[in-house]
Amino acid sequence: MGLEAVCHATWNGGAGEVKALLESRELILRGEVRRTLPLAAITAVAVEGDDLVLATPDGRLILTLGVAAARWAKKLTTPPPSLAQKLGVGPAAPVLVIGRVDDPALVEALEGAVAATPAEARLALAMVENAADLERAVAAHASLPAGDALWIIHGKGPKTTFGEAPVRAWMRATGFMDTKISAVSATLSATRYTRGPGST
Repeated sequence: MGLEAVCHATWNGGAGEVKALLESRELILRGEVRRTLPLAAITAVAVEGDDLVLATPDGRLILTLGVAAARWAKKLTTPPPSLAQKLGVGPAAPVLVIGRVDDPALVEALEGAVAATPAEARLALAMVENAADLERAVAAHASLPAGDALWIIHGKGPKTTFGEAPVRAWMRATGFMDTKISAVSATLSATRYTRGPGST
């Protein structure tokens, strides 16, 4: 989510000035009140004047954020986009799938969104483990209209042998530019590529 503010906090008998960081899965307080609160533990969100009031298992957490309180409340109460939304796939935006997809999160995201033929696809998605997989992905992607995106699904983390950096280097050398990255699961990331200007 990426919001942060220096504000006054009151929580569970403690109070003081904090730096509050609203991340995708947790709220972090640093300063005179030091806590890390999983967002899943917040049971209610309200704005009372300048205060953001959160109901937690340890009682009410009050952050005095001023006019920003409403923005923080909206962030906390808006569900994060689904993986399908992040990838831009769905019944109205069918995807050409290249390679075998067996990751549960990705299988769920692609449900009802897989194009039967390249002519039906609005973008492509390829599972890759090595350079040969990338070659196959680029060749298959060439059957789509110019400008259609190609998502490369690759490993992530220290144990992966073919992750973001080698994929990016190979794709850029082939004339593609990376335009977006998204987490898929604990072991996979997705990077979106489009053809660079003047490439064929």
